[in-house]
Amino acid sequence: MITETATMSANAQDGFLNETDEFAFLLEEVPRVLRKAFDESIAQFGLSRTQWRALAYLIKTEGMTQTELANCLELERATIGLTIDHLEKLDFVERRAAESDRRVWRIFLRPKAIEIIPELRKEADAVYKKMFKGISSANIAIIRTALEKMVGNLRVLNLSDPEI
Repeated sequence: MITETATMSANAQDGFLNETDEFAFLLEEVPRVLRKAFDESIAQFGLSRTQWRALAYLIKTEGMTQTELANCLELERATIGLTIDHLEKLDFVERRAAESDRRVWRIFLRPKAIEIIPELRKEADAVYKKMFKGISSANIAIIRTALEKMVGNLRVLNLSDPEI
């Protein structure tokens, strides 16, 4: 029975995985490894990559609602709530009720977060430098164009994607 299963598995393997599969797996590997590198780099601040990204969006657009921030990060509202809870405990952000609707919370940076922004920027730049080591600016531009095209192609297939 074991031999038959092994033979069936070997037969199933023939021609199943191709170069396109391997390339797609590699595309999936990049964000996984990047997340790990970021998490290690910013652990000294008590932050995860998700929390870092939340701060980055708030630096760009302070006073976003929890829902707006969740949409930017492509997270569920409950998940962003936990993320904001953690950032509040670190004294990096504060929630303020929206003037127009007390049920809506807007998120604002605290001085402690503003103070570490330059250090976070350095850490992010160091991770990016490692990631792009040995890759020319011209190649990065080509990769970026190709990735943007891939995203566009896939969004056409996914009609439920809000970016369409």
